[in-house]
Amino acid sequence: MFGPARRRCAQCAARLPIKQSDSIPTFLLPAFARSPASRSFTTTSPWQSKIGSAPLSVPQGVTLNIIAPSTKGRGTRTQAMSTAQIKGPLGELSMEIPPYINIDQDPKLSGPTLTIQDPRDAKQKAMWGTTRAYLQNHILGVSEGHSAILRFVGVGFRASVEDTATTVESEFPGQKFVNLKVGYSHPVEVGIPKGVTASTPQPTRLLLEGPEKEVVMQFAAKIRMWRKPEPYKGKGIFVNGETIKLKNKKIK
Repeated sequence: MFGPARRRCAQCAARLPIKQSDSIPTFLLPAFARSPASRSFTTTSPWQSKIGSAPLSVPQGVTLNIIAPSTKGRGTRTQAMSTAQIKGPLGELSMEIPPYINIDQDPKLSGPTLTIQDPRDAKQKAMWGTTRAYLQNHILGVSEGHSAILRFVGVGFRASVEDTATTVESEFPGQKFVNLKVGYSHPVEVGIPKGVTASTPQPTRLLLEGPEKEVVMQFAAKIRMWRKPEPYKGKGIFVNGETIKLKNKKIK
């Protein structure tokens, strides 16, 4: 009965132009059909590194010279690095500076200041503070020096500095060795690196001194590896102010 009438209404509706806004309410349309509202973002300048932007502290008697890279390596893909030479009363150190880091030595500033080419580059921002920290450590090393104190905690644990060794060979003329007695049946002898001096103010104390902080601390870590501090009796080799939290004994 209603079949022909329904078909005629459908045909008429198909001929008439249907407006989307008239047929379907706006709030029923899918989210992607509506044009998103334009949002305005504020652009701020990138943050500067607190360590990298701090000026270097160069004491009296220490000179900092920046040597430009040579023109021989300009044909290669890698950019040549400049070299920073630091001279002081305790020696001379050199360090390569990445090509994207500039050192401003204007006398009007409070000290040499480091800047980078692109503050938005993650690698440059990471190396900014690292390079400045290494330079400051070198400046402090040639003026005052770096030191590390090793404490030997344990029954019979002690160290001594010897001129010769029986288990290891010397790497350079005049090298001295540290003889460790830390509970092994055999002697433990470690060669002192070049530029580092070792002394024993007490049998259970070992003092390491040198202008390069990385070499001093690496040698201290090498000695510590022979007897790491253990948490049950508290015995071992402790570096500087290192402490350890003791644990309760294991009871079966």
